[in-house]
Amino acid sequence: MPNLTVPDLAAAVAEHTAVLGLRPVMDHRWIVTLADADGHQLSLMTTDATATVNPDVSIFLVSLAEVEAAHDAATAAGLAVVHPLSREEWGVTRFFYRDSAGRVVNVGTHT
Repeated sequence: MPNLTVPDLAAAVAEHTAVLGLRPVMDHRWIVTLADADGHQLSLMTTDATATVNPDVSIFLVSLAEVEAAHDAATAAGLAVVHPLSREEWGVTRFFYRDSAGRVVNVGTHT
């Protein structure tokens, strides 16, 4: 799912719901995820709650073991882990890595 960094979360939510017909399905006041019944999703965020950088995209895996394996693979590939493997208070375990094109990828699972 793409993550767009925006200066005004309420304005961005209003714009994207009006244009795309998506509705808020998650709102943490710093990130809002919009979705429709067909599974299309878009996240809008100001500043990440615990990371020093905002991700460009989020990939959620089925299990914690898969996230841990992805973390190990990113490290073995020599990619920069820019947010450590963390269990967040809002119910996800995640880490961020920066790919060779400079994009920040959030890899997580609901825990």
